[in-house]
Parts: sequence; C-alpha cells; structure tokens
Amino acid sequence: MRLLDRYLLRELLVPLGYCLGGFLIFWVAFDLFAMLNDFQRAGLSLMGVAQYYLVETPEILIVILPIALLLALLYALTNHARHHELTAIRAAGVSLWRLSLPYFAVGLTLSLTSFLINEGWAPDSGEAARRLLEGPASGTRRGEVRPLDFRNEVNGRIWHIGVYHSLSGEMDNPKVIWPAAGSWFTLYANRALRTNGVWTFYGVQEFKDSQETGMPAPLLQTNVMAFPEFAETPEEIKSEIKINGILALPGARRTKTSDMSILEIVNYMRLHPAPAPEIGNWLRTKLQGRLATPWTCLVVVLIAVPFGVPVGRRNVFVGVASSLFIGFTYFVLQQVCLALGSGGYVTPWLAAWAPNLSFGLAGLWLTSRVR
Repeated sequence: MRLLDRYLLRELLVPLGYCLGGFLIFWVAFDLFAMLNDFQRAGLSLMGVAQYYLVETPEILIVILPIALLLALLYALTNHARHHELTAIRAAGVSLWRLSLPYFAVGLTLSLTSFLINEGWAPDSGEAARRLLEGPASGTRRGEVRPLDFRNEVNGRIWHIGVYHSLSGEMDNPKVIWPAAGSWFTLYANRALRTNGVWTFYGVQEFKDSQETGMPAPLLQTNVMAFPEFAETPEEIKSEIKINGILALPGARRTKTSDMSILEIVNYMRLHPAPAPEIGNWLRTKLQGRLATPWTCLVVVLIAVPFGVPVGRRNVFVGVASSLFIGFTYFVLQQVCLALGSGGYVTPWLAAWAPNLSFGLAGLWLTSRVR
C-alpha cells in the first residue's frame, strides 16, 4: 500500500469511527425516549434496556453505516480540499479515480460487512428485541408458536400444529392432510420430531377418505412412524412463521428491509411458488431489496467524491448539510420505489435497484466532470 493510500485511509477512518459512534448514540438516545413507556410496562431493568439495544444494534448499523460513511467522506474530502492537498496530489500525476481507490476499498468492505450483518444477525434481532419486551407476561415460552397452520402448495400438504417449538423443531399434536392416489389421507399424532432429515411421528393414527361414505376410514394406528416423503424442513417452517407474522402487520410496516433474510424468502417461495399477486410482488421486491441494500455504501463513495473534491475555502460543516440532504433524498426515493414494487406498479428488481442505479450513475457522471 502506498504512503498516499495510508494517509487518505487514516484521514477517513478516524472521522468514520466518530460518525458511527455519534450516530449510534444519537439513535439510541432518541429511541430511548420513545420507548420509555414500553420499557416500564415490560418491567425492564437498566441491564434489560442495555440488552435490548445490544440485540437491536445490527438493525441500527444497517441504517447508519451509509450515512456515517457519507458524512465522514464529505468531511475528509472537504478538509483536504480546503488545504489544497487534493490539488497537490493531482498535480503530482495522480488521477481522481486513483486517488479515490482507498475510498472505494472502504465502501466495498462496508458493503460486504453490511451484507453479512443483514443476513446473519439483523433478521433475528427484531424478534429477540420483541421477546425482551414481552417477557414472561406473554404466556408463551421462548420459541413456542401456538397454533401453527401452513400449507405446502407444491405437494398439497396441509399442516395443523398445536404447538411448534421453533428452537428444537419439535411439534405437539400435529395433524397432516395430503393427497395421494386420488384420495386424501389424514395423520394425527401426539408428537413429531425431525431427525436425520426425516419426520418421525409418535402416537400415530392415520385415516383415508372413503369414496363410498365420504367419511374418513381408519387406516393404521402405531406408536412410531417415519415419513421420509414429508420434505418440509424446520428452516422452511421458520420462514413460514416469520413471513406470515410480517404479512399480518399493516402495509406501512412491511417495508422494513432487514426483518428477513434471503434464505427465509427463498424457503417461503419454495413452499408457495404461486402466491397471490400482492404477496408475490411484495416478496420479490423484498428479495431484490435484500440484494441491493448492502451496496449503498459503495454508491455513497460515488456520490461523495464529486461533492467533496472541488477545491475552495468551504466550511467543513457544508459536508454535514450535504450528507443529510443526500441521505434524506436517497431514503425517500428508496421507500417510494419499494412501495411501487410491492404494489406491482414497477418490476421488483427495478424498484429495489433504482435508488442505487440512479445515484450511482449520477455520481459517475458528476465525477467525470470534475476538473
């Protein structure tokens, strides 16, 4: 790494650390005042509140990373420009694109970091925070869903489960209905558990619809029975639980981009390959949004360079105003595009990628015009 690259990185990473810490503290303080009544109602102690914000941190980081990077970049570039350092660097034969290489490296690193946070921790952080607020007063043990109903539309199986233990994948009082050989079969069991990739049922009673009487006829009764043909996995069931819970929310609260992972969306669409149009548009827009959102950090670099590089005796606080304006514009455009994609007015991939494409292309054009 050249001495110049190390210098530019140092001058960027220091304000970036301050911006990340400042935005995180500001977010937590602002949210704390809004959530005080909920914390008191849940009886959370000081340690409980701290734990709540600890599990919420991945979701917060997804939002503040691009804004912090934008503000730090504009601050660093404006500071360099005020002291004519950029003019000296370019006069030495370093092109603007080569000068910006360390910034693009930081943007790419933060984009990959954002993707890992978005897929690994953020989807479960909201659920973990909700459990902390509900506590034992909810009457439901951790990981229990009661009752749970879902349909595997590919194989035509319908599951009715009295209690589903999402942490262990165990079922209490499951009932499964499925078609085979022109008839419908119904299975009742006391308990079911998936081991070695196979669902095993305990206390089994199986019935077959009688074409003569139209009533279910007993077929077998046994203590233990395995059904390798039941291909539903605990991961697919978890996706069903989460997405059905989100679908039950008001439409305005479904636009959150970090509440489910790509794998959860794919699992749900595997069980429901032909959902209703409004659900299908929403899911496909969500999927594309999950792919597009992390790359905002890279787009931020494209936007910040032409705004920060022009020389002049500008005040560094101009960068603060510029970053707030750009961040607000991007956020509004993103929400509008996601709403249009979810409503079926715009192709899902275009709705999700339009903010990145428009800001990225604008940044490339503006950078090419910098003299």
